[in-house]
Order: sequence, then C-alpha cells, then structure tokens
Amino acid sequence: MSATGPTSEQFPVRLFGGPTALFEYGGLRFLTDPTFDAPGDYPAPDGPLLAKTAPSSGSPADLGGVDVVLLSHDEHPDNLDNSGRALLADIPLTLTTPGGGQRLGVRAKGLADWESIELDRPGGGTVTVTGVPALHGPGTREEVETILGQVVGFVLTGEGLPTVYVSGDNASLALVERIAERFAPVETAILFAGAPRFPMIFDGEPIVLDSAQAAEAARILGARRVVPVHYDSWAHFTEGRDELVAAFTAAGLADRLRMD
Repeated sequence: MSATGPTSEQFPVRLFGGPTALFEYGGLRFLTDPTFDAPGDYPAPDGPLLAKTAPSSGSPADLGGVDVVLLSHDEHPDNLDNSGRALLADIPLTLTTPGGGQRLGVRAKGLADWESIELDRPGGGTVTVTGVPALHGPGTREEVETILGQVVGFVLTGEGLPTVYVSGDNASLALVERIAERFAPVETAILFAGAPRFPMIFDGEPIVLDSAQAAEAARILGARRVVPVHYDSWAHFTEGRDELVAAFTAAGLADRLRMD
C-alpha cells in the first residue's frame, strides 16, 4: 500500500444508544443524530408520541470536543431531541437536509443529494462529506416525504482515509445501490436499523432498514465493518441486537458486524 493510499485501520466508534455515535475521522470528531434526553414520551410533529425506553450511555458532557454533527433530519425526537438541539449551539457545523439547514440556523448547512463540502483537517488536507440520498419509508420520494419529511445520508472520504457511509434514516436498498455505484467498497458503514414501524403509517412497513435489509446493504456496499445504530432505546424500534446478529449470520457477514 502506498503512503497516500487509503488505510484499512478501523477507527473507534462510540455508541450512546439510539442513533447517536461519536467517531474521529481525519482528525475531526463527528457525532451522528444527537439524542441524550431521559426516557419518556416525546411528541413527533404531526405524528404519534415516541416512547424512549432507556437512557443514553453517556451525556453531552462526555463527548469532549465535537467538530461536526451529521444529522439525518431534525424533525423527529428520536433523531434530534431537546438535549441534542441544545448541543448544536456549541458545535461549529451541523450537516443535514436542505430544509433542516434552513431551520437550524447559521451553524447548519443542508446538503442536497450528491452535494459535497470540504472540511479542513487539523494537520492539513481535507475531509470531503457528500450528502447521499435516503428515504424514510417505503414508496416513492413524494409519498414518503409528504408524510415523514426529508432525510439525508453521508459519505466521508479523504486522501489516505477509509470511505465511511452513514446511512441516516434510510429504508431504501435501491438508494444504497446507487450510493455503492459511486463509493463502494466502503470501509465502515454506520447503518441505521431497528425496523421502526407504526400501524397507521405505510401499513406498518418499516420506515428504516430492518435487520435483513441492513445485512443486504452491507453486502451491496462491500462494507468491511458495519456498526449498526438506531436499533435500541425506543419502543417503535421492532428489531434489536438479536435480530441483527441473526440476519448478518444468515447472510454470512457476522464477522463484519461491530456492536460494542
């Protein structure tokens, strides 16, 4: 491997429960969908109460410095809660949907599909973050976004760095295939899973990947490591650790799964 080729070293990812994960990449510290509120019921706009069933494994005080929040969307409390929203005021940059970028103010930037931003690395060089398509439910974009709004995923790249995919609240394997066409193989895929369902929305079909779909997404992406998030701590997540392990084992991908 040349000195400028991509490294295969797997950086640590700290999980806080729900969709929230912290990792360092290219000398920058990234946080996904910050949720630190206590267990309880939280209203979703124009939707049902969402029940948080377990506390986060840490608090905002445990994060240390965060340079960038990768926020799949700002409208649902299981992706951005009260504590997470307060945290954004102290973080230099939040990348999110175009609509979220307008709602969240001057420290936020919305990324359209395939739009990229270059971030300066502390030791020189840049990290490129590309917004990639995501769909928060089954059906066409128009059908889904009318009910549940926009979501966005992210791909991180940089010279000498592994390719990282953060799916956000995506339910579409067809979109994963489009992302793989541009970026596969992926070193690390942080996949939002959990098969969340509501009987009154899309006839109870999952609005984010179920466990079998997460395993298929890993195969499509050629991911060397998969870190699932968004599968615990909320009552509407219908599949958890056991289902993920079973699905990845059935797909012959258990060695790629990292859940601790």
